[in-house]
Amino acid sequence: MKPEETIDLNVKSLWHAISRMYNEEAGHYGSTMATANVLLNIDIENGTPSTALGPKMGMETTSLSRTLKSMEEKGLIYRKPNPNDGRGVLICLTEFGIENRLISRDKVYYFNELVGRRIPRNKINTFLEVAQEVTRMITEKEFQFPVHESKNK
Repeated sequence: MKPEETIDLNVKSLWHAISRMYNEEAGHYGSTMATANVLLNIDIENGTPSTALGPKMGMETTSLSRTLKSMEEKGLIYRKPNPNDGRGVLICLTEFGIENRLISRDKVYYFNELVGRRIPRNKINTFLEVAQEVTRMITEKEFQFPVHESKNK
């Protein structure tokens, strides 16, 4: 199998292209794709528990903490005690955060609209089904790689 025929290389290449595109666009607003992603994952009305954001977005705790700190400094979010969890914190959007969230949402919709104009819906549906099934297989640990013995014994 050639490298360009593997699923992982194609997914990685696609994600890097999308990431570069969104980071370039976010840069016009003094932002990043990570910030936009967090904005899109915060419940506008009720806020979102900080502990729920990382797993929801597949972000490591350290990266998320840095991003949240930067967002708070820019006035996009604020933190408040979680009334349902005495030790927890809710991440809430400021008015400025809501404005930026709407911009981010519009960019995501526009990208998806453009892709939808070029690629037939049935192909997009197949892509989404495959992506979701592979994610499920990985999440449920259905892969067991063979163990290779080291030659240096």
